[in-house]
Amino acid sequence: MNDLEKLESARERVIDAVSHNMNLFGISDSIGRLYGLLYFQNHPLTLDEMKEELGMSKTSMSTSVRTLMELKMVEKVWKKGVRKDLYKAEEDWYKSLFDYFDIKWRAAISVNVHAIKKSLQELQGIVQSEIADGEIKALAEEDMKKLTEALDYYDWLTRLIDSFASREIFNLIPQKKQN
Repeated sequence: MNDLEKLESARERVIDAVSHNMNLFGISDSIGRLYGLLYFQNHPLTLDEMKEELGMSKTSMSTSVRTLMELKMVEKVWKKGVRKDLYKAEEDWYKSLFDYFDIKWRAAISVNVHAIKKSLQELQGIVQSEIADGEIKALAEEDMKKLTEALDYYDWLTRLIDSFASREIFNLIPQKKQN
């Protein structure tokens, strides 16, 4: 195996691992492979170049690039004299992780908090009702306690995401391990 083959093998190993593990974040292997391809490029690529490298359809490639752009893992760049759109990977993995949490988790938190608050109002109505069954009131009170604890969790999770966005998390957990 020559040096170029060794380089390509080393890159492919990382791209395979990254693309496989991106499934944890709800990102398909093919989108993960695209990110890996762009990550190891020393220059931005066009959709046609990406399509050629990965053997994906142009439509699939366009959708994959758009997904990565929405997650702020890829950005469109401009280069003088080039008429086609060019794309490059965000190389700061911390930023990519923080952006992912900010984009995806904040949306999920918002949906869950809205549902919990609406349910708490309904449960409060049961508890305050003069005609509700005592057993039902007791169950409603238990549910209210659980949902209030869930709101505490979502408040904590929001503050965690805020610490990512502000990078305050690095005060607690430095980027490099201290010896």
